[in-house]
Amino acid sequence: MRLRNLSTFVKVAQLESFHAAARQLHATQPAISARIAALEAELGVKLFIRDTGGTRLTARGQQLLPYAEKLVAISREMKNQISEDVPETGNIKVGIADTIAHLWVGPLLSHWREQFPLIEFEIAVDISSRLQKQLENHELDLAIMVAREHTHTTASQPLCSYPQCWVASPELLDRHPSLSGALELDQLARFPILSFPRDTHPWHYLRELFTPLNDRRPMLHTCSSVESLLTLARQGLGITLLPRPLVTEYLKKEQLMELDTAQVPPELNFCCNWRTDDDRILPRLLADSSRDIISTEE
Repeated sequence: MRLRNLSTFVKVAQLESFHAAARQLHATQPAISARIAALEAELGVKLFIRDTGGTRLTARGQQLLPYAEKLVAISREMKNQISEDVPETGNIKVGIADTIAHLWVGPLLSHWREQFPLIEFEIAVDISSRLQKQLENHELDLAIMVAREHTHTTASQPLCSYPQCWVASPELLDRHPSLSGALELDQLARFPILSFPRDTHPWHYLRELFTPLNDRRPMLHTCSSVESLLTLARQGLGITLLPRPLVTEYLKKEQLMELDTAQVPPELNFCCNWRTDDDRILPRLLADSSRDIISTEE
């Protein structure tokens, strides 16, 4: 049972409003509803009645409330007790892969600042291979990156997984009607491919994917910026394989169109890494809060 869901339940019960709870918890209203729905599913009962009269607890909700309040209070007390292990002042260096930064850097930093108001956060956005090296070289305290094989000097915690999809601009599709149906590799290879930089997981996947085509392999044009990749794709300068959350809004607005491919791309897995020789608890607390924020907001 997630403490975050219980804490959200207590806040909604206190304010008698999902909207007000979302505002106080710095979350979206759908995220608040999702947390309550997850808690109700886990307990197998309905906790709130929402109608024209407002939001109120069910009988089961009233029964749960005092227990939830106690657990939230115990959690708060526990954090206060271990706060001596968390530096009250100072800075922490966090490296974030561009995909996660593009989607989550705002909510993450907002939550971290609320948790640790006297900590200065230094955020660096880079590709995962460089983030790993910077972490091992003590240039970073925490790296939020594409999952890799971690060494004995780092610890890793899974964060999230995103499906990938091929997309192209409507104009490019209009110019090339062959980009329809379940596309095979040789059909994709007729077009320039826009990719993340060399030595990234997506780039290695694309290189391996098109290797069987030998001299018919497509040109891979790389770019280190998610925003620039999206712009290039929308301008019709090539087709690209991107994590679905990056293109969802563009697909809805029909600024990009999804390509149907015969081979389904693998998911892209992200994790939080920190050094095992760092005896501070703060990197691990930030990793935990990152997982909670992303898992409940998705």
